[in-house]
Amino acid sequence: MGRPHIPLLSTDRIIREALALIDAEGADAFSLPRLAARLGIRTPSLYHHVAGRAAVVEGVRRLVVEEMDTSAFADRPWDEALTAWARSYRDAFARHPHAIALLATTTISSPATLAMYETVLGALDRGGWPSERLVAVLTSVEAFLLGSALDLAAPPLMIDPSADGAAVPLLAAALDSVPRKAARAEEAFATGLDALVRGLVAQLAEARA
Repeated sequence: MGRPHIPLLSTDRIIREALALIDAEGADAFSLPRLAARLGIRTPSLYHHVAGRAAVVEGVRRLVVEEMDTSAFADRPWDEALTAWARSYRDAFARHPHAIALLATTTISSPATLAMYETVLGALDRGGWPSERLVAVLTSVEAFLLGSALDLAAPPLMIDPSADGAAVPLLAAALDSVPRKAARAEEAFATGLDALVRGLVAQLAEARA
């Protein structure tokens, strides 16, 4: 017998098609019936491979997390490792900006995501952060990164005061002084990440004192 024209259905194929659907049409377009139609099957057939919508969402989260790099936490100081990981985190979500709204509002249970968090918190713990501060540090960093990922996916011109520049002279002048408008988001990310990490270093020093 020859090969089937339609690839065999599997959990991995379902999850990857779900992410492709979200990338192409947005989180609001994601549903199991839409996913089934994209796969050319009936919705009940999905349940032979996935437990339901929540399982698909966590599978999508796993795919995005697998694009992040935690290797720096193995042998670099926590602040340097956090900076390296932060860049890969932002870049991963910038490649899938439509997934942010979906993943940021659902409970996290993906083993891959939990393992990543364990790696990050392990480095913070070894760096001397008190256990009661670990979740706050992680959450504050993630909030900044998700916002930065959305900003990177936004148009280069996000603020346009040209219609009423006289009413906002400081804003108009500040925007005109940006040397590379196409790199606005990248420059904002670098500035914010540096400030965030420097602030965390200072907070840890205060906590130790």
